[in-house]
Amino acid sequence: MYWGSVSEFLAMGGYGLYVWTSFIITALGITWEVLALWRRRAAALADSHGILRSTE
Repeated sequence: MYWGSVSEFLAMGGYGLYVWTSFIITALGITWEVLALWRRRAAALADSHGILRSTE
């Protein structure tokens, strides 16, 4: 498919609203999941370090 301008590319042949909304929601979901995993990992590491310290 060929687009003559940036506005035609963003419009995506009339489906731009659906395409870009889906893209943004997906990107936000992936970002949310990565941040949640990072926080859970940090909490688990902090908890495991606390357990190790209490048994020594």
